[in-house]
Amino acid sequence: MNLTVSLRGTREVGNNYQLFRLIGLLDAFSEATFRKVLTKCIEDGPRHVILDLSKIDFVDSSGLGALVQLVKKAQSFDGTLQIVSNPRVTQTVKLVRLEKFLSLQPNVDGAIENVKDA
Repeated sequence: MNLTVSLRGTREVGNNYQLFRLIGLLDAFSEATFRKVLTKCIEDGPRHVILDLSKIDFVDSSGLGALVQLVKKAQSFDGTLQIVSNPRVTQTVKLVRLEKFLSLQPNVDGAIENVKDA
Protein backbone atom coordinates (compact mmCIF):
# COMPACT_ATOMS: atom_id res chain seq x y z
CA MET A 1 0.00 0.00 0.00
CA ASN A 2 1.61 3.25 -1.16
CA LEU A 3 0.08 6.09 0.79
CA THR A 4 2.46 8.78 -0.45
CA VAL A 5 5.96 8.99 -1.87
CA SER A 6 7.35 9.22 1.67
CA LEU A 7 5.00 6.77 3.46
CA ARG A 8 4.16 3.23 2.45
CA GLY A 9 3.24 -0.01 4.14
CA THR A 10 1.18 -3.16 4.28
CA ARG A 11 -2.16 -4.16 5.80
CA GLU A 12 -2.79 -7.57 7.35
CA VAL A 13 -6.18 -8.61 8.71
CA GLY A 14 -6.43 -11.03 11.66
CA ASN A 15 -9.49 -12.43 13.44
CA ASN A 16 -10.54 -9.19 15.12
CA TYR A 17 -7.76 -6.75 14.24
CA GLN A 18 -5.96 -5.12 11.36
CA LEU A 19 -2.21 -4.61 11.41
CA PHE A 20 -0.53 -1.85 9.42
CA ARG A 21 3.26 -2.02 9.02
CA LEU A 22 4.43 1.42 7.91
CA ILE A 23 7.76 2.66 6.59
CA GLY A 24 8.90 6.22 5.95
CA LEU A 25 7.77 9.60 7.23
CA LEU A 26 4.55 10.45 9.04
CA ASP A 27 4.58 14.18 8.50
CA ALA A 28 2.57 17.09 7.13
CA PHE A 29 3.07 15.80 3.58
CA SER A 30 1.72 12.29 4.24
CA GLU A 31 -0.73 13.01 7.09
CA ALA A 32 -3.90 13.73 5.07
CA THR A 33 -3.68 10.58 2.93
CA PHE A 34 -2.65 8.47 5.94
CA ARG A 35 -5.60 9.70 8.00
CA LYS A 36 -8.08 9.23 5.12
CA VAL A 37 -6.97 5.66 4.35
CA LEU A 38 -6.86 4.59 8.02
CA THR A 39 -10.23 6.19 8.78
CA LYS A 40 -11.84 4.14 5.99
CA CYS A 41 -10.14 0.96 7.24
CA ILE A 42 -11.39 1.60 10.79
CA GLU A 43 -14.92 2.16 9.49
CA ASP A 44 -14.78 -1.04 7.40
CA GLY A 45 -13.32 -3.09 10.28
CA PRO A 46 -12.10 -5.11 12.05
CA ARG A 47 -12.46 -2.66 14.91
CA HIS A 48 -9.05 -3.12 16.58
CA VAL A 49 -6.09 -1.51 14.84
CA ILE A 50 -2.36 -2.01 15.37
CA LEU A 51 0.01 0.45 13.76
CA ASP A 52 3.56 -0.86 13.51
CA LEU A 53 5.61 2.34 13.39
CA SER A 54 8.87 0.61 14.34
CA LYS A 55 10.30 1.44 10.90
CA ILE A 56 9.07 5.03 10.78
CA ASP A 57 11.94 7.51 10.46
CA PHE A 58 10.12 10.66 11.54
CA VAL A 59 6.83 11.83 13.04
CA ASP A 60 5.94 15.52 13.25
CA SER A 61 3.04 17.32 14.93
CA SER A 62 0.75 16.65 11.94
CA GLY A 63 1.44 12.95 12.25
CA LEU A 64 0.78 13.02 16.00
CA GLY A 65 -2.49 14.85 15.37
CA ALA A 66 -3.54 12.18 12.89
CA LEU A 67 -2.72 9.43 15.41
CA VAL A 68 -4.86 11.14 18.07
CA GLN A 69 -7.77 11.46 15.63
CA LEU A 70 -7.46 7.79 14.63
CA VAL A 71 -7.50 6.64 18.28
CA LYS A 72 -10.72 8.60 18.79
CA LYS A 73 -12.17 7.15 15.57
CA ALA A 74 -11.36 3.58 16.65
CA GLN A 75 -12.90 4.23 20.07
CA SER A 76 -16.08 5.55 18.44
CA PHE A 77 -16.43 2.12 16.78
CA ASP A 78 -15.81 0.35 20.13
CA GLY A 79 -12.33 -0.54 18.99
CA THR A 80 -8.77 0.18 20.00
CA LEU A 81 -5.70 1.56 18.30
CA GLN A 82 -2.25 0.54 19.51
CA ILE A 83 1.09 1.77 18.27
CA VAL A 84 4.23 -0.33 18.07
CA SER A 85 6.96 2.22 18.46
CA ASN A 86 10.68 2.74 18.03
CA PRO A 87 12.93 5.03 20.14
CA ARG A 88 12.52 8.00 17.78
CA VAL A 89 8.72 7.77 17.69
CA THR A 90 8.54 7.13 21.44
CA GLN A 91 10.66 10.22 22.17
CA THR A 92 8.39 12.40 20.02
CA VAL A 93 5.23 11.02 21.63
CA LYS A 94 6.63 11.46 25.16
CA LEU A 95 7.55 15.08 24.43
CA VAL A 96 3.85 15.85 24.14
CA ARG A 97 2.83 13.40 26.91
CA LEU A 98 0.66 11.19 24.72
CA GLU A 99 2.31 7.83 25.45
CA LYS A 100 -0.63 6.46 27.48
CA PHE A 101 -3.34 7.87 25.21
CA LEU A 102 -1.62 6.44 22.13
CA SER A 103 -1.12 3.04 23.81
CA LEU A 104 2.54 2.55 22.84
CA GLN A 105 3.63 -1.08 22.64
CA PRO A 106 7.18 -2.51 22.45
CA ASN A 107 6.34 -5.09 19.75
CA VAL A 108 3.63 -6.45 17.47
CA ASP A 109 3.17 -9.68 19.45
CA GLY A 110 2.37 -7.72 22.62
CA ALA A 111 -0.14 -5.57 20.75
CA ILE A 112 -1.86 -8.65 19.32
CA GLU A 113 -2.09 -10.15 22.83
CA ASN A 114 -3.73 -6.91 24.04
CA VAL A 115 -6.31 -7.22 21.26
CA LYS A 116 -7.11 -10.79 22.34
CA ASP A 117 -7.76 -9.48 25.86
CA ALA A 118 -9.96 -6.60 24.66
